[in-house]
Amino acid sequence: MADYTTVDIPGASEGAPAFFLFHGTGGDENQFTDLAAELKPGARRIGVRGDVSEGGALRYFRRVGEGRYDMADLKRATQKLAAWVPSVAPEGERIALGYSNGANIIAATLFEAPQTFDVAVLMHPLIPFTPQPQPGLKGKRIIITAGRRDPIVPVHSAELLVAYLKEQGAEVTLFWHDGGHDIRREELLAVQQFLKN
Repeated sequence: MADYTTVDIPGASEGAPAFFLFHGTGGDENQFTDLAAELKPGARRIGVRGDVSEGGALRYFRRVGEGRYDMADLKRATQKLAAWVPSVAPEGERIALGYSNGANIIAATLFEAPQTFDVAVLMHPLIPFTPQPQPGLKGKRIIITAGRRDPIVPVHSAELLVAYLKEQGAEVTLFWHDGGHDIRREELLAVQQFLKN
């Protein structure tokens, strides 16, 4: 099976949840490992490096332009991730956190293989297509964070994703901040609170 380059930090106990971490474009597998210790203390932390390079910037799938995805490569990427995650954490709770491109690969994987993750944190996701209905999303706990002045993710795009997930029966929390595509302290506090439940 195709592998990823990862950093894998053991949890505080054997049954600790597996917290998978997905960077934004240009990040790497270390981007969120320290933050994750604050957001979900005691969890096993697995930072995942994107396997696609765009001008030297790491990503999880190719795109043909800003907000325009290479759908064939997205399919490859989601299938790879959906097969890999259970091989790394076959038992227990699996949580995913991703920012920007990292949020997009989590969302796309949940559309195709909702069993991959139990809980998802999608920070500034952009899904520029309408996903197919997915009954397997029913009951999934998902938080979406977004900026009201985000030049990359329009407000209506985040709202459409929330509406789609709710239609599938997912339990969705939406958190807005007044900034752009940046990650802000208040959204991290909202994520931390969400992950306590």
